[in-house]
Amino acid sequence: MREFAVPPVAKREVAGGLADLVYENAELGPADVAFRRKAGAGWEDITATRFAEEVTEVARGLAGSGIAPGDRVAILAATRYEWTLLDFAIWAAGAVSVPIYVTSSAEQIQWILSDSGAVAVVVETDEHAARLGSVRELLPDLRQVWRVDDVAGIIAAGAEVDAAEIHSRRAAVTAEDVATIIYTSGTTGQPKGCVLTHENFFAECGYGAEVLAELFHGRGMSEAPSTLLFLPVAHVFGRMVEVGCVYARCTMGHTADVKQVMVDLATFQPTFILSVPYVFEKVYNGARQKAHAGGKGKIFDAAAATAIAYSEADGKVGLGLKLKHLVFDKLVYSKLRTAMGGKTKFAISGGAALGARLTHFFRGVGLIVLEGYGLTETTAASAVNTPQHLKPGTVGRPLPGTTVRIDEDGEILLKGEQVFRRYWNNDAGTAEVIDGDGWFHTGDLGELDAEGYLKITGRKKEILVTSGGKNVAPAVIEDRISAHPLVGQAMVVGDGQKYIAALITIDPDYFSYWKSTVGKPAGATVADLIDDPDLLGEVQKAVDEGNTAVSTAESVRKFRVLATEFTPETGHLTPSLKLKRRIIMRDFGAEVDKLYS
Repeated sequence: MREFAVPPVAKREVAGGLADLVYENAELGPADVAFRRKAGAGWEDITATRFAEEVTEVARGLAGSGIAPGDRVAILAATRYEWTLLDFAIWAAGAVSVPIYVTSSAEQIQWILSDSGAVAVVVETDEHAARLGSVRELLPDLRQVWRVDDVAGIIAAGAEVDAAEIHSRRAAVTAEDVATIIYTSGTTGQPKGCVLTHENFFAECGYGAEVLAELFHGRGMSEAPSTLLFLPVAHVFGRMVEVGCVYARCTMGHTADVKQVMVDLATFQPTFILSVPYVFEKVYNGARQKAHAGGKGKIFDAAAATAIAYSEADGKVGLGLKLKHLVFDKLVYSKLRTAMGGKTKFAISGGAALGARLTHFFRGVGLIVLEGYGLTETTAASAVNTPQHLKPGTVGRPLPGTTVRIDEDGEILLKGEQVFRRYWNNDAGTAEVIDGDGWFHTGDLGELDAEGYLKITGRKKEILVTSGGKNVAPAVIEDRISAHPLVGQAMVVGDGQKYIAALITIDPDYFSYWKSTVGKPAGATVADLIDDPDLLGEVQKAVDEGNTAVSTAESVRKFRVLATEFTPETGHLTPSLKLKRRIIMRDFGAEVDKLYS
């Protein structure tokens, strides 16, 4: 058993709730740009004063519509400025916000609204409204349904509500009160409502902003800090950054269209971003694909190898490597930085392992990727790499005020101010994860080194046990296989079987490029080439690379290429892009059977 704790550091103290930050910011820097809102092809500045005024107006509308302190109000919308406006307005009115992913099914929407007892919901699209409408009769507590594009309609309902009423409600909120109920995306079973308090967010964002001061405060940087949020605000990772930016008085923008992200990055020009490994893999693979298609593949590959070596040297760079790096900086690296806005110096990666290779690549290019680790139950990060304390291949050291313990079976246990205290309406679920001594049992497996850096090695409940009794943590080999540009997702199987195998999906973007390089018909689908020797041979290379990370007993012996993708829309990935193993095993059981027939 190993344990490592980091003592608390000084953080901004706020006596009441999160909405207080909005009004304090308006007093401290009334003309500061709190947000930049999309306006056509450009961005509109929203000052701290204007944001405070809009929060008050919407909060008055909520109160005028009958929303009382403690009521739950749900938001079913993509990442956009109004999401954040509604979030802080709900808090200003003394209520509790309940986020819902836009990919949620009608059944999931019904469960979240029913279990939380939400009395109102804000939806974004006609399709969202239709999904809600199909289960509306099962929601007797739901009194109001608003559209996110009609914030003016909500405001109109508060015409008779004095602003003093809102400030009175806000003053009554304490840090220990419930701020939000976030339903875990759930790789198995019904989502559980994770109760997070205002204090949970103050601890998470306060300590996080201090150890990541270069990002949130712009400490030591020439540019004022800013970020463009393109991950779901419904996810705790995005929510942490939303609150963190308001806490640290850092400018934030929103964009929901992942396909438009590179265009928006170029115009917004953030100083830092947050993302998941899948996006970083897309950026790398897209750049490599473009270079190879343009006849500059050898240059890009050499530049990538140089960037990795430069980062691995960790400041001890020889003259030859330094000169090569300077040359490739002009030819390759500068163009990548420009594509991401030109000012982005840092990125936070979470949700899954990025891997040392890509971490070193981006660091060598000039973008320092800081991997972190956390869950909904820990209000996002409980450990994070920082610019001062960075060790690629790990998720960093514990956040200040946090203690990490590795239990005898390898499970990661946590204590800290940002750790939740209970699930909503689920005492049994709470008792399963929080023991009598107050330790939160994460269900993840990890290792702590002597310096306190945490490495994630797998998921306790996802451990496969072969018929020979070998315990296999699938995450390590899955991450390595998925790093191949042709592979979309890889899921290892083999519980109770003689050997380990895998289901493989194909990345659609790289598939188009790959076909052009090996002479396949442009119109051929993955289904058309499912047994093609060239396709299988390329996937085998990915599997072989994955096998180098594990022992022979843990290595993938066989694989099946699937004609479909795993996506949140198909129900095979969570909104944070984690594999829903139970669902995949159900839907592709026949393919798994073929691996062992």
